[in-house]
Amino acid sequence: FDNAVVNAGILKKMNAFWQKIFLTIGVLIAVFGMRLIFPVVIVAISAKMGPIEAVDLAFNQPDRYQQLVTDAHPSIASFGGMFLLMIFLDFIFEDRDIKWLGWLERPLAKLGKVDMLSVCIALIVLLVCAMTFAVHAHQHGGVHADKQSTVLISGVAGLITYLVVGGLSSFFENRLEEEEEREHEAEEKAAREGKPKSAVLLAGKAAFFMFLYLEVLDASFSFDGVIGAFAISNDIVIMALGLGIGAMYVRSLTVYLVRQGTLDDYVYLEHGAHYAIGALAVILLVTIRYEINEIITGLIGVVLIAWSFFSSVRRNKRIA
Repeated sequence: FDNAVVNAGILKKMNAFWQKIFLTIGVLIAVFGMRLIFPVVIVAISAKMGPIEAVDLAFNQPDRYQQLVTDAHPSIASFGGMFLLMIFLDFIFEDRDIKWLGWLERPLAKLGKVDMLSVCIALIVLLVCAMTFAVHAHQHGGVHADKQSTVLISGVAGLITYLVVGGLSSFFENRLEEEEEREHEAEEKAAREGKPKSAVLLAGKAAFFMFLYLEVLDASFSFDGVIGAFAISNDIVIMALGLGIGAMYVRSLTVYLVRQGTLDDYVYLEHGAHYAIGALAVILLVTIRYEINEIITGLIGVVLIAWSFFSSVRRNKRIA
């Protein structure tokens, strides 16, 4: 649900054509790419084997396949955790007109005026995670010593992915806004001079990079799902089906939220979802070293979203 709310915030800026692309091609990428191909690629890389061997392993030796994907968990958690942490940090450090938890968000918005603060905090968190992981590995006979560098590299890769995709999408979004302003001025001028209006141009590049951003975002959300699914089954077909249905549901919910204007009606939902993402990022980073019960992971999200929803309802009643 937090995934759907955050996606909806981005999707509502895109035109109907790109919304359709998100639902069709996007679903294919999400279901086949992330839920089916991605775990196999992870196994191929971590076990240093060919993709065909990895596929064979997934179908014929599910226990070994499960073991390899689970072994790759620290690097996956590090990548996904850093990406989601950046989304959360950039959200809370931005000064917004509507504040949900004012006592927390006001000082954070002031702090957010410091350049590159979120990147610094994310890197410090990553260093701490890698250090504790190294200490733990050393105490247990250095079995995972080589993984410390993997955790660091994966985390930095997650950060770079966020900066590149996020940076490009906001760059093109700004370009789109400038184009729209120019269009608007040209239309007014044409109307004054009695000339025919020109057609609206640019939705392509901006929407394309926002679409990419959405796909990476979806991928980060699905990391913990892909790992967690092994608790239920290690049959690759059943996992892909189950996770795929989940991906379809999230996308349908996203488009529903956009069409209904839910985010405009319940203004704190986006806040709640971002806090849930922050919690998920922290949980992913903690699971590099410790086990965390799925009940905790699930409940934190539910509590934050429900709380933000009821806060929004109360606010609407107050205004009414």
